[in-house]
Amino acid sequence: MNNGVKLAVKVLLDGPYDSNTQLMRDDLRVAGLIPNAEPYTTLGFTQASDGGGEVRQSGITTNTGNDAVVDWVLVELRNAGTPTQIAATRAALVQRDGDVVAEDGVTPIALLAPAGSYHVAVRHRNHFGAMTASAINLSTTTTILDFTASSTLTYGTEGRKTVGSKQLLWAGNVFRDGFIRYTGADNDRDPILVAIGGTVPTNSTAGYAMQDVNLDGIVRYVGALNDRDPILVNIGGNVPTAIRSQQLP
Repeated sequence: MNNGVKLAVKVLLDGPYDSNTQLMRDDLRVAGLIPNAEPYTTLGFTQASDGGGEVRQSGITTNTGNDAVVDWVLVELRNAGTPTQIAATRAALVQRDGDVVAEDGVTPIALLAPAGSYHVAVRHRNHFGAMTASAINLSTTTTILDFTASSTLTYGTEGRKTVGSKQLLWAGNVFRDGFIRYTGADNDRDPILVAIGGTVPTNSTAGYAMQDVNLDGIVRYVGALNDRDPILVNIGGNVPTAIRSQQLP
């Protein structure tokens, strides 16, 4: 743990979100699929300052209830004047209630950067990221930042998905190019079919996979809890050629 600026972030992922409980499912944890080390370096996400290589403490995946771990996320500090520039990153763990915690599964995260004003972005491997609309002041005193609240303004237009009173990160960025597409070149649907073998749509495969849009630990192309339908829903549900764009600079 570094001694940088401290953040208590809250975020909800669309894929595993249950609107009835207002919690996320922790199927990956239950199945023992959450990796010990953060996945973002291997996936090619930009790391900055001392970010990258975070390893969760053993035993934290035995936690149940609201504080059960759902998955790894990536928090970024971006330059106040030029938010395309990433000043610091930290991979962390998101819990069922949306709390983002450090590798110990308890404490808020710390990012190695001088106190000052930054845009804060939170990202996930197969969801769109979201970033604060304005730079906020950060210091060694913990700042609370709730991406699930509509009062927390984010960059761009429809940067988050509204479900009831909550704001969520959009699911379906399987191809990880900043767009959600159901058809056409680089669409996010075809990789799901490929992952289950490419020919028999009723097949399924278990594992920690980018194609697992709903984060239940099983990649499915058809049937209940399939990973294809959320993609169509998130581009509007009616026009399969529609495209949704990630709202990050």
